[in-house]
Amino acid sequence: MEQLPEDWDRGIVIVAHPDDIEYGAAAAVARWTRQGKDIRYILATSGEAGIAGLPPAESGPLREAEERAGAKHVGVTEIEFLGYPDGRLEESIPLRRDLAAAIRRHRPEMVILFNFGDSWARGYANSPDHRALGRAALDAVSDAGNEWIHPELSDLPAWSPRWAAVYGVPNGSHAVDVTDTLAPAIDSLTAHHRYLEALSPTPVPDQARDVINMTAGPKEGFPAPHAISFELYYFS
Repeated sequence: MEQLPEDWDRGIVIVAHPDDIEYGAAAAVARWTRQGKDIRYILATSGEAGIAGLPPAESGPLREAEERAGAKHVGVTEIEFLGYPDGRLEESIPLRRDLAAAIRRHRPEMVILFNFGDSWARGYANSPDHRALGRAALDAVSDAGNEWIHPELSDLPAWSPRWAAVYGVPNGSHAVDVTDTLAPAIDSLTAHHRYLEALSPTPVPDQARDVINMTAGPKEGFPAPHAISFELYYFS
């Protein structure tokens, strides 16, 4: 397993929901912001359908606030919510267009995406939103550099990121050492207090610690006690 390229200055993380980043990539984000990199978040939905018993009109603003609080723990302050409906994302041309527009606005060299495969592991289906968002976003990385695919974006100059890196995959090609950034990652996930509280009676800090220790454990073939792995895609 190779070291993920880090010779870049700006990256964006594109996901479907609040908490998607914190569950798997926050420790890497904290590493990069400590290096002085400019990291920004793009979320397709506000996660308004994510808390049982809490109506979307209340849940959406709450989850946006938890996302902003969590992001601050890892050095991120610029966040966009695109307003798509939680649980009903479709891999569509409008979604590709809006993500390509975000890429052109922010002009990243690195785009970070969440696992968009059919499953997490054998026998465990991935979320429909994760599948639709991730596949549309990977296509949008190419779309952003093509001036003709979305002519309605002509006011935004074309931009081609160098890479897209997908986390949460079972067997990544690359990784980064996050041994020194576990604490801010745990704090970042703990900020999703109301969401985690609804998932389990286990105290929220304990849930967060267990999740980060699992996702940022050692990776076979990579020389670090704690690492986040990625599948790396190359672009122009």
